[in-house]
Amino acid sequence: MSSHNPIVRSDNGSSCYSSNPRTNPSSIHEGSSLKKPGGFNVEEVSNMVKGCIESRLGGQGTAYSHNSVSHWTAGIVEDVLKQLSVMNDNYKYVATCVIMERNGTGLHTASSCYWDNQTDGSCSVRWENKSMYCIVSVFALAV
Repeated sequence: MSSHNPIVRSDNGSSCYSSNPRTNPSSIHEGSSLKKPGGFNVEEVSNMVKGCIESRLGGQGTAYSHNSVSHWTAGIVEDVLKQLSVMNDNYKYVATCVIMERNGTGLHTASSCYWDNQTDGSCSVRWENKSMYCIVSVFALAV
Protein backbone atom coordinates (compact mmCIF):
# COMPACT_ATOMS: atom_id res chain seq x y z
CA MET A 1 0.00 0.00 0.00
CA SER A 2 2.87 2.39 0.49
CA SER A 3 3.63 4.51 -2.51
CA HIS A 4 6.55 6.44 -3.78
CA ASN A 5 4.96 7.82 -6.90
CA PRO A 6 6.60 8.88 -10.14
CA ILE A 7 5.86 12.37 -11.44
CA VAL A 8 3.97 12.86 -14.69
CA ARG A 9 4.66 16.33 -16.07
CA SER A 10 2.37 18.03 -18.54
CA ASP A 11 2.78 21.06 -20.78
CA ASN A 12 0.44 23.17 -18.63
CA GLY A 13 2.83 23.28 -15.66
CA SER A 14 1.17 20.59 -13.62
CA SER A 15 2.66 17.51 -12.06
CA CYS A 16 0.48 14.52 -11.42
CA TYR A 17 1.55 11.66 -9.22
CA SER A 18 0.52 8.13 -9.92
CA SER A 19 1.87 4.65 -9.52
CA ASN A 20 -0.46 3.26 -12.15
CA PRO A 21 1.71 1.72 -14.92
CA ARG A 22 -0.52 3.37 -17.51
CA THR A 23 0.49 6.79 -16.15
CA ASN A 24 4.14 6.04 -15.48
CA PRO A 25 6.17 8.85 -17.14
CA SER A 26 8.14 6.34 -19.22
CA SER A 27 4.92 5.08 -20.79
CA ILE A 28 3.15 8.44 -21.32
CA HIS A 29 2.61 9.45 -24.92
CA GLU A 30 0.50 12.05 -26.70
CA GLY A 31 -3.19 11.51 -26.09
CA SER A 32 -2.83 8.83 -23.43
CA SER A 33 -5.36 8.73 -20.59
CA LEU A 34 -4.36 9.80 -17.10
CA LYS A 35 -7.45 8.21 -15.53
CA LYS A 36 -6.72 6.01 -12.56
CA PRO A 37 -8.74 2.89 -11.90
CA GLY A 38 -11.55 3.84 -9.54
CA GLY A 39 -12.20 7.22 -11.09
CA PHE A 40 -9.49 9.73 -10.11
CA ASN A 41 -8.64 11.48 -13.37
CA VAL A 42 -5.48 13.53 -12.81
CA GLU A 43 -5.70 15.28 -16.18
CA GLU A 44 -9.26 16.46 -15.53
CA VAL A 45 -8.38 17.53 -11.98
CA SER A 46 -5.28 19.44 -13.20
CA ASN A 47 -7.35 21.38 -15.72
CA MET A 48 -10.02 22.15 -13.13
CA VAL A 49 -7.42 23.34 -10.58
CA LYS A 50 -5.78 25.60 -13.18
CA GLY A 51 -9.19 27.13 -13.93
CA CYS A 52 -9.80 27.78 -10.22
CA ILE A 53 -6.42 29.48 -9.88
CA GLU A 54 -7.00 31.66 -12.94
CA SER A 55 -10.50 32.66 -11.83
CA ARG A 56 -9.20 33.84 -8.42
CA LEU A 57 -5.96 35.44 -9.55
CA GLY A 58 -7.44 37.09 -12.62
CA GLY A 59 -5.07 35.74 -15.23
CA GLN A 60 -1.59 36.97 -16.00
CA GLY A 61 -2.19 40.64 -15.05
CA THR A 62 -2.67 40.24 -11.27
CA ALA A 63 0.24 41.62 -9.22
CA TYR A 64 1.39 39.94 -6.01
CA SER A 65 -0.13 41.58 -2.94
CA HIS A 66 0.88 40.40 0.52
CA ASN A 67 -2.43 41.64 1.93
CA SER A 68 -4.43 39.52 -0.56
CA VAL A 69 -2.58 36.20 -0.27
CA SER A 70 -4.65 34.72 2.58
CA HIS A 71 -7.88 35.62 0.75
CA TRP A 72 -6.57 34.15 -2.54
CA THR A 73 -5.33 30.87 -1.00
CA ALA A 74 -8.54 30.30 0.99
CA GLY A 75 -10.66 31.05 -2.08
CA ILE A 76 -8.67 28.77 -4.36
CA VAL A 77 -8.83 25.74 -2.04
CA GLU A 78 -12.52 26.37 -1.40
CA ASP A 79 -13.25 26.51 -5.16
CA VAL A 80 -11.16 23.37 -5.80
CA LEU A 81 -12.91 21.38 -3.06
CA LYS A 82 -16.36 22.44 -4.27
CA GLN A 83 -15.60 21.34 -7.82
CA LEU A 84 -13.96 18.09 -6.70
CA SER A 85 -17.05 17.13 -4.70
CA VAL A 86 -19.16 17.63 -7.84
CA MET A 87 -16.75 15.59 -9.99
CA ASN A 88 -16.64 12.47 -7.80
CA ASP A 89 -18.07 11.94 -4.34
CA ASN A 90 -16.31 8.59 -3.81
CA TYR A 91 -13.27 10.37 -2.38
CA LYS A 92 -12.17 12.38 0.59
CA TYR A 93 -10.06 15.27 -0.65
CA VAL A 94 -7.25 17.38 0.77
CA ALA A 95 -6.25 20.55 -1.07
CA THR A 96 -3.37 22.88 -0.30
CA CYS A 97 -2.36 26.17 -1.89
CA VAL A 98 0.90 28.11 -1.68
CA ILE A 99 1.27 31.58 -3.19
CA MET A 100 4.74 33.07 -3.22
CA GLU A 101 6.08 36.35 -4.52
CA ARG A 102 8.34 35.92 -7.52
CA ASN A 103 11.53 37.51 -6.21
CA GLY A 104 14.28 34.99 -6.81
CA THR A 105 14.04 33.06 -3.56
CA GLY A 106 13.69 29.29 -3.61
CA LEU A 107 10.85 27.09 -2.47
CA HIS A 108 11.22 23.38 -1.83
CA THR A 109 8.28 21.17 -0.93
CA ALA A 110 7.76 17.46 -0.49
CA SER A 111 4.91 15.15 0.37
CA SER A 112 4.61 11.46 1.05
CA CYS A 113 1.49 9.34 1.20
CA TYR A 114 0.71 5.91 2.57
CA TRP A 115 -2.33 4.77 0.63
CA ASP A 116 -3.88 2.35 -1.85
CA ASN A 117 -2.17 2.93 -5.21
CA GLN A 118 -5.08 1.40 -7.10
CA THR A 119 -7.68 3.93 -6.00
CA ASP A 120 -6.02 6.96 -4.38
CA GLY A 121 -4.10 9.69 -6.19
CA SER A 122 -2.72 13.19 -6.09
CA CYS A 123 -2.04 16.07 -8.40
CA SER A 124 -0.03 19.31 -8.11
CA VAL A 125 -0.49 22.29 -10.39
CA ARG A 126 2.03 25.11 -10.67
CA TRP A 127 0.81 28.44 -12.04
CA GLU A 128 2.82 31.62 -12.41
CA ASN A 129 2.76 35.12 -13.77
CA LYS A 130 5.29 37.97 -13.71
CA SER A 131 4.94 38.64 -9.98
CA MET A 132 4.01 35.35 -8.24
CA TYR A 133 3.91 31.58 -8.16
CA CYS A 134 0.90 29.53 -7.08
CA ILE A 135 1.14 25.81 -6.32
CA VAL A 136 -2.00 23.81 -5.57
CA SER A 137 -1.84 20.17 -4.48
CA VAL A 138 -4.81 17.83 -4.34
CA PHE A 139 -4.85 14.46 -2.58
CA ALA A 140 -7.76 12.10 -3.26
CA LEU A 141 -8.45 9.17 -0.91
CA ALA A 142 -11.11 6.66 -1.89
CA VAL A 143 -13.95 6.23 0.58
